[in-house]
Order: sequence, then C-alpha cells, then structure tokens
Amino acid sequence: MAAFIQKLFKGRAKPGPEQTPIKAETVDEPSRQALVDEQQHQLETALSEQQLETLALSGKTAEIRLRAAEKVTDPNSLQRLQRNARGKDKAVYQVVRHKLHEQREADLLGQRREEAILAAIRQAQEHARSNNTQYYEARLDTLLKQWKPLESSASAQQATDFLDAIHQCRERVRAFQEEAEAERIQQARSEERKHTLALLEETLADLKQQADDYLPSHAALDALQKTQENRWLEATREARVEKAEQKAYEALMQSLRTYIAAVKRFNQQMPAIRALLAHSADTDSTDEDHSASPVELLRLIDWPDGYTQPATLVKLRRLAGDRKPAPAPRSPDQAGEKQALAKTLEALSESLESRQLKESKQFFKHAQQQLRALDERHARGFQARFQLLSGQLAELQDWQGFATQPKQIHLCEQMEYLAAQHMEPEAKASKIKELQNEWRELGGSSDRELWQRFKHASDLAYEPCKAYFSAKSGLKQSNLETRRTICEQLAEFVEQTDWQAADWKAVEKIHRVARDEWKAAWPVEFRDNRPLQKRFDELLAAVEAPLNEERDRNEALKADIVARAEALVDHEPLGEAMDQAKNLQNEWKSIGITRHRQDRKLWQAFRSACDAIFARRDAARNEQVAQTEQADAQLADLLTRTTALEAGDAETRRALINELKVIGQQPLSATMTEKLRAELHRLRSLEEKSQLEATIRDWQQHVRSRVDGTTVPEALPADWSARAETHSDLTARELVIRAEILTAQPSPEQDQALRMEIQVQRLADGMSGTAQSGDLNDQLESLVAYWCVRAPADTMNEALANRLAEALDSIVR
Repeated sequence: MAAFIQKLFKGRAKPGPEQTPIKAETVDEPSRQALVDEQQHQLETALSEQQLETLALSGKTAEIRLRAAEKVTDPNSLQRLQRNARGKDKAVYQVVRHKLHEQREADLLGQRREEAILAAIRQAQEHARSNNTQYYEARLDTLLKQWKPLESSASAQQATDFLDAIHQCRERVRAFQEEAEAERIQQARSEERKHTLALLEETLADLKQQADDYLPSHAALDALQKTQENRWLEATREARVEKAEQKAYEALMQSLRTYIAAVKRFNQQMPAIRALLAHSADTDSTDEDHSASPVELLRLIDWPDGYTQPATLVKLRRLAGDRKPAPAPRSPDQAGEKQALAKTLEALSESLESRQLKESKQFFKHAQQQLRALDERHARGFQARFQLLSGQLAELQDWQGFATQPKQIHLCEQMEYLAAQHMEPEAKASKIKELQNEWRELGGSSDRELWQRFKHASDLAYEPCKAYFSAKSGLKQSNLETRRTICEQLAEFVEQTDWQAADWKAVEKIHRVARDEWKAAWPVEFRDNRPLQKRFDELLAAVEAPLNEERDRNEALKADIVARAEALVDHEPLGEAMDQAKNLQNEWKSIGITRHRQDRKLWQAFRSACDAIFARRDAARNEQVAQTEQADAQLADLLTRTTALEAGDAETRRALINELKVIGQQPLSATMTEKLRAELHRLRSLEEKSQLEATIRDWQQHVRSRVDGTTVPEALPADWSARAETHSDLTARELVIRAEILTAQPSPEQDQALRMEIQVQRLADGMSGTAQSGDLNDQLESLVAYWCVRAPADTMNEALANRLAEALDSIVR
C-alpha cells in the first residue's frame, strides 16, 4: 500500500518556501454582473441563429446558456452546438440533443404524413378509374375517412387533386345509382308486361272453358281490354321490348278483341235469334219470310273457333242444321288472298318495328288493296289488326315529321362542331361513325339539302383522319414484319431445341413471351396476317406439344406424391410420417412445370394430406399438454401436503418422497419439475438431518458410556478401532478442543491457550500435507471413536463429556 501511494504521488514537487502560489485572475464582480445582465437582455431581443449559438456556448451563467440553446431552431446550428458542447456543458448538450431528436421525429412524422397524403390521392384517383364496381361506395367512404385526419396537412394542390378524384367517384356513384334505378324500372316494367300477358292468357283460357249458360257482359270485357291496353302502353314506355314479347301481346289482344266483337255482335242479334227460336218452337211452318235466316245470323255473329258458345247460339246452330241451308258462295281465290294479306300485314308489322316509314307506307297500301279484295266475312278477321297497324303507321309518320327533322338538324350541327375540333384520330373517326349510324337509324331524310349538309360536314370532319389512317397502315405493315420475325425466331427455336434435355421453364417462358409479343404487334391487316397467323398457331402447337407432355409427366409425379402423402395420414410412428411428409415437400419443390389449374388442385390435395399428418402431431401435443396439466395438478396437490411437513414421522416422509418420485416420471411442466426437484431436495435434507440426529444421539450415548465405564466394545461400530488409530496420543481435553474447533464452538477461558496451540498445529499440518482428510462428520466420528476406544480414562470427566456432546449437537442445529 505504501509503495502504491508513493507511486501515485511520484513527481509532484513539494512547494518550497521560495514558491508562492499563483492566484487565478479574477473578474471584478460588478463587471461580471453587468455582462450577465447584458446577455440576459440580449435573450429578450430577436437574435440570429449565430448569436444564439454563441450565447449557448459562452454565456456567463448556465441559465443563459440553456435559454439560448432552447431558442436555437436551425438544424445546422443545433448540430454544431451539439458538437461543440459535447464534454463541456452537459445541460446544453442534453437540450440540443433533445431538440435534434424532436426535429428528426417531426421530420419523420411529416414524411410519413406526406406519403399517406400521396397514397390517399393515388388511391382516390385509381378508384375513380376502377372498373370494379363491387363495394364501390363502401371503398369511397373508407377513402374519405382516411383523408379526414390528413386534410389539415395537405397542400392546396393536394386537396384539389383529392377532391377532383372524389368528385369523379361521386359522379360514378351517381351514374351507378341512376343505372340501377333505370334497371329497376325496366325490371318492374318487364314484370308488368309478364303479368299482362299472363292475365290475357288466363282470361282467354277461362273464356274457352266457361259454361255455355254463362256469357260475360260486353261492358266488362271492354273494360278489361282497355285496362290491359293502357297497362301495356305504360309498361312499354321507354322500355326495351323483345319482338317476340310484343308479338305475343298483339296475338293475345287480337284474340280478345275478336271475342269481344263476337259478343257484341251476338248481343246485337239476340232479339232476332230469340224471335227465330220462338217461331220455330211454336209452329212447324217452313215459311222463309223472316228478316234473317239462322245461317245468315250465324254468319253475321261469326263466333270465333275454340271458345265456348252460348246455349242460345248452340240452339241456333241446331236450327240452322235442321234447315240445312245451302252454303254461301265462296270465291275460290279467297283462301289464297287471306294468306297473302296475312303475309303483307306481317311484313308491315316488321317494317313499323324497324321504323322504316317508306317501306311501311308501301306495305300499308298493298294491304289496303288486298283487304278490299276480300268479302266482308273474310275481311272481318283482319280488321282489328289492320286498324292497329294503321295507328302505328300514323304514329310513325307523326314521329318522322316532328322528331326526325330536328334530330337530323342537331346531327348536322354535331358533325359540323366535330369537324372544327382537334381530337385523336381514332376517337374522332369513332365519333363520326356514331353520328352516321344515328343518321341511318333515323331513316334518312327526304330533304336533299339537309343530307348534303350532313355529308359535307362528315367529309370535312374525316379529312384529318386520313393522314392518321395512312400512317396507321404503315404501322400495320411494321407489325406484320414484327409478327413475321416472331414466326422465324420461333421456328428456329423449335428446330434447334433438344426436347430430351430442354430447360422447360425457359421453354414455357419463350412460349408465353411469344404470345405476348404477338398480341403487342397490333393492329395488322387482316388478309395479310391470315397466313402468318396460321403459321404462328402451328409453331405454338409444336412448342405446346412437348410442353404438355412434360406437364403431364410432372403432374403424374405430383399426383404420386399426393397419393403417398395421403397414405401417410394414418402411418405409425407419427415422427416417421412427419419426416417423410417433409421429404415429400422437398420432392414437390424439385418437380418442374405444370398447368396452373391442375397444379392448384394437386397442391390443395397435398396440402390437405400434410395438414392431416401434422394435425396428428398437434393432437399429440394437445394430449401431452393435457397430461402435463393433469400431472401438474397432481403434483400441486401433493406439494401442499409435503410443504407442511417439517420433521414428522420418517415413514411418512419416505412415503411422500416415493410418491414424488412416481409423479416425477410423468410429463411435468418445467416450472413444476423445478418445484419437484426443490421439494425432493428439501425432503432428502430432512431425511439426512434426521439420520444425522440419530447418529449423533448414538455417539453421545457412547461418549457418556465411556465416562461411566459402561461401554460394551461389541456395541461399538466395527470400524471405530481403525478410526481411532488415525490420531496420535490425545488427551480427552485435547480431543474435546479439537471437536470444538471443528464445530466452531467456543472453548472455556482456561483452555484458550491450548486451543491456540492446537489451531497452529493444524495449520502447520495443513501446510505440510499431513492434516487429516475427510468431511466434518467423518472427522468428528474419528474423534468420537478415539474417545470411546483409545482415550485415557483418567483424563476424562463429566464436564468434558458434556462439552463433546454439545459440540456434536451443534452440527444438527
């Protein structure tokens, strides 16, 4: 220690009498306070970053330096200040370090917020362009919720971009809603038309099956007809009506009108029919001077076929049959004329549906001539449909007169406006074609000046497109050359590839790239492309054939793997099944190309089999966990009994130790295993202590028996004679002192000198290697053996025996 102190102060000169300590230069206290006041006043003014940085480093007080450091905001100044204050001013350094950290956090937060703003704008713009209409409004609401916390941080331009995108989204939502509403209306009108047709069919079916003693009133039938006509007109207003559906309605309504007309004629002729039937019943006269005969009445009524005839009409028919009137003269050409008129009316209907006014007029005129050629009886069946078509023709004429011309003038104006616009040629040509199609759909125009105006505007609008389509023709030729090159390269690849050692992934990629490049080389001239397309298809087939063969092989390999995996589901032992499943997974990865759809099916089957295998492992783990929980519960219950045991019966202790050993063979958790280990250690310690106490009691008994002279040599342990030989001649006092030294027990005052002497001797023996070896209990047993076997009896007494017994007691306390 002295050497260390001398070394520490070595070289330090001791001040001599001639050396005078140098006093540090001091600053006048008033001047220093004035400087502090000036710096504090400066902090109250607007200082530059450089001035604040200077004050933070050279301020006269810690408060000034801290205040100046807190006011510095420039990142560069803060970094310089942190660098200069390091190791000089800890408080300033910590303040600057904290401010730099806050600035970095703020910059990072700002950057993240900026990225979130840009992401929200991008998502809104993509949503505005998205063709996926499913959950469109829900995704729009989500975008608005994401934007709400970002809105305050967005710039004016960013807010404008986002709101523009949202406006487009809302416009699309509005369009979707309008489209859905229109579709709903169309669906409702379609259902209304179906109900109308169903009601007409049901009504006509009832009329055909009704009893002959019941005839519906003409007023009810007429009301039904008008109701259904209005219902149909309302259901077809601004609606898409299929041609077959319209024809079905017209046929049903025509049948209903025919029946209603027959009922009306029947009711009109009812007085004549009753008079004729009454006269026939009252007399047997064959007078023919009636106003009308039964045959003439039947011809006037013209009851439609297939419908139930009233009973009165049936009687009239019987009366007509009794009289057997001669059939009315019929022109041999009437049947042919009826058939021709039906065809003309059908052609007129189709022409009206296609809005062809000129053709409709011609068919209508021809139908009029054919209808006049028929007699009244045969013409009656066509009157209703002819009148319906006549009304439709008048409707078409009104529409052509009042609607077509303004629309054609509007089309001329649109085409003239289009001619003055600068647009993409493709879009402009498409718009020109749309306007021309609309003109054709209007049926043309009889006004030649209007037609010349539209044609001139069309030619003027198409003029800029000619150059584009001329250049497009060159593009088509270039694309044709590209496709020709693709065919040549593909043919060379097919010819040079060794299909027995092909890189199938590369082949598959070439096949895909060739198809993509072929599609990209578009547009092309159809006629010139036809032979190239045929060649390309043949070359693709030449590549696909070996590809499909390889895919078939690989799919067969994967199917075999699936079968083997499924066989492992119930395989035992489970560990072997899992190892084999892992090997199958590696084998699966090594297999080459397959068809995507087939591969997905095989993979799902393979995955299911593997999941079933590893599900067994999970089940085993769960079972083990359950067993562990059960064993832990049993151990916890047993520990509540063992922890309360301190000494107790030795047999009880040994039984509990055995129970703990049995539970220790069950799967326990790590925590409970540690508790089991600790408790076993505690119980074994108690057991060892109990055994030691019994041994000590035996030793004490032998010690006292030696003093009393009642020692029986045969009762002593067999090895004590040998143990007694390990010590030299010792007196009883020396032996007791040695026992007290071993057990750290105090010796009486009169024996302190002897104890010191024995301790020195023991130290010397230890250094020389002649000290007695063995643990404490072994050394004490040797001393007790010496006491009982060799120690001189004349040196023993009761006090020494008690001191030795007390020393032995101390090792078990």
